[in-house]
Amino acid sequence: MVTCYVKYVIDPYKTAEFERYSKMWIPLVGKFGGQHHGYFLPAYERYREASLNDSDCQAAFKYAEETRCVISCERSFMRPVLG
Repeated sequence: MVTCYVKYVIDPYKTAEFERYSKMWIPLVGKFGGQHHGYFLPAYERYREASLNDSDCQAAFKYAEETRCVISCERSFMRPVLG
């Protein structure tokens, strides 16, 4: 078995359009003999927005900024889009 992992960079304002596009491809992959395992779209925006308005989170952000203890951080929160 071979698995193809594709990372798309999408316009955050066009998530709905990308979701429609991705749902179009799921059956097409099967049509040509593949097995699609779904797409995973970003699901981070609401969390990030809420954290910016929380005083405890603001204190943590400020501490990291003042101490410069974080050099880099990458995280992804995904929600599945299945056929």
